[in-house]
Amino acid sequence: MADITITTPEDARECYRHKALRQALYDAGEVVMEDVVVNLHGDEHRQRRRLENRLFRRDTFFEYEREMFPQIIQDTVNPYLEEGRAELVDFGHQLMMNLAALTAGVDRPLGTYEETDRLYDYLTSFIEGATLGFYTGDVDAKRTEIQEKLEAFDREFLEPGIELRRELLKKFENGDLDEKDLPRDVLLVLLRNEDKVPMTRESLRREIAFYLLAGAHTSATALTRVIHNIFKWLETHPEDRERAYSDKVFLQRATHETIRLQPSSPTAARWALEEIQLTSGIKILEGDRVVIDLETVNRDKASFGDDAEEFNPNRELPDGVSPWGLSFGQGMHACIGQDLAAGLVFDTNSTEEDHLFGLVPVAVQTLFLNGCSPDPDNPPEMDDSTTRPYFGKYPVIFTK
Repeated sequence: MADITITTPEDARECYRHKALRQALYDAGEVVMEDVVVNLHGDEHRQRRRLENRLFRRDTFFEYEREMFPQIIQDTVNPYLEEGRAELVDFGHQLMMNLAALTAGVDRPLGTYEETDRLYDYLTSFIEGATLGFYTGDVDAKRTEIQEKLEAFDREFLEPGIELRRELLKKFENGDLDEKDLPRDVLLVLLRNEDKVPMTRESLRREIAFYLLAGAHTSATALTRVIHNIFKWLETHPEDRERAYSDKVFLQRATHETIRLQPSSPTAARWALEEIQLTSGIKILEGDRVVIDLETVNRDKASFGDDAEEFNPNRELPDGVSPWGLSFGQGMHACIGQDLAAGLVFDTNSTEEDHLFGLVPVAVQTLFLNGCSPDPDNPPEMDDSTTRPYFGKYPVIFTK
C-alpha cells in the first residue's frame, strides 16, 4: 500500500468521480463519522444521498436565505453589535450552529442561553470527533469523551425532536396537517422514509450530529478566513474599501476566493478498492490511499492565472472554472450543502433580488454592513490544539 498524491485538476476530477475510490478522510473519526452519508459508498451512499437531496434543493435554500435565516442572523449578531466587538471564531460557530440546527432538525424549545450553550458544547465535541486524526492530545480519552457527549445529545435534543416529528407525521397522515407545515429538515426526511432507508438509532444519531457539525464548523471556519482575507486585501487595495462595506457581490466573490485558497479540509482522501489507472497514466493499486492535494490543485495557474496563489476577489476566470476550485469536491461525494453555504456564481443574468448568495457570504455581509474591522488592541491567534490551520481567536470591533 502507498499514498498517491494528486496535484492537478484533471486527475483530481477523475479521482472524485471514480467509483472504485472510497472515502478515506475520516477513518480516525469513526465515533462521529462511521456511517454518515459522506462516509458511505456505493448503493448505501446513493440511497441515503438520494433521500437527503430532497431537502437540499435550490428552492429550499432560497427560502432559507430569504425567509428563515435573516432573523436568526440578526438575533445572533445583535448582542455583539451592542457591545461593539466580537470574537469571530466563537461568534461564527454560534451563528452557523443556529443555522445548521435548523437544517439538521435540532430543536431548542426553551430558547434560553443555557440551552444554546449546551448545544454549542456538544457541537465542539462533534467537531473534535470528525477531526480526531489531527488531534494533538490523548486520542483514546477524547474518543470516549465524544461518545458520551453523543449519547447526552441524544437524550437532550435528538429524542424530543424525534417524538415531535413522529407526532407531526401522524397528523399529516391523518389529514390534520398540511405538507407545508412540516419541518423542512434532515431529521424529518429520515424519519419519514425510514421504511425505504432504515437506520439504527446510533446511525441516526451520528447523521444528525454530522449535519450539525458540517453545517456549523466548515461555514464558521470559512467566515473567519473570509473576513481575515478581506482585511488583508484592503491593506494593499484601499480602493476596494467601499465595496467591502457595501457590495454584496464583491463579498461573495471574496468568499469563493477564500474557499478556493483555504478549503475546509486542505486534502481529500480515497481508498482504492481495485487497481486503476488514471487517464494521465498514474497507476493506483488496490489498497493504495489517494490524497488529493486541494491547496495545490486549486492554485493551478492554467485555471486561475499567474497569481493563482494569491487572494484576489476581483479575479476573472475562464469559462467552466469554478471560483472555489474543487474545494466542494465532485462526483458522488460532492458537498451536498455547497449552494446553501456559498450560493451560486453571480453572472450577467443575475440580480441581487433573485440571486442565491449563500449563508457564508450573507453572514460576511451582515458583519461588514455593520462596520466590522480588526481589533487594533487584540491580534488574532491560531489554534494550537490541532495541526490544521484554524484561528483560535479573532477579535474584531464594529464601527459605523
